[in-house]
Amino acid sequence: MHQPMYVASVPVFKQLLGGLSDVLTKAAAHAAERKIDPPALLQARLFPDMFPLLRQVQIATDFARSVAARLAGVEVPSAPDTEHSFDELQLRIASSIAFLDSLDPAAFDGSESREIVLRPGTPKERALSGQAYLLSYGLPQFFFHVSTAYGLLRHSGVEIGKRDYMGSY
Repeated sequence: MHQPMYVASVPVFKQLLGGLSDVLTKAAAHAAERKIDPPALLQARLFPDMFPLLRQVQIATDFARSVAARLAGVEVPSAPDTEHSFDELQLRIASSIAFLDSLDPAAFDGSESREIVLRPGTPKERALSGQAYLLSYGLPQFFFHVSTAYGLLRHSGVEIGKRDYMGSY
């Protein structure tokens, strides 16, 4: 049996990243079929002060990798935000899933009580237990950005539904 913190994080991240990959595939097809310039979708926002789709996907993958890495006690992998296309976002998602697959479930042992420090050395520094970090910060942040990406695409007319969002489980 896998460690509970592993089960509550890595499989969840992988499932929803798979769903995100699927909705991006449908978005790319939607753009091609309707002769929509892909950057128009990639730069779509729900409101001017919100990040566009492209950044929502980048942040979602950042959270999946960083939360899992911190819980496993390994270095957070770097991923420069250089994507400008659906294909590049797909590669980012695939590399994030590959990183998650590389994590040893045993490394999560005891992570519920491991201290996680957010924004170290800044006035916003905050220390949380691993459990609070995952359940009260990491997962909500991840879900917010995946949901916002889904909402942007649905609002843009891409024919997707809740099953697409959920991914395979």
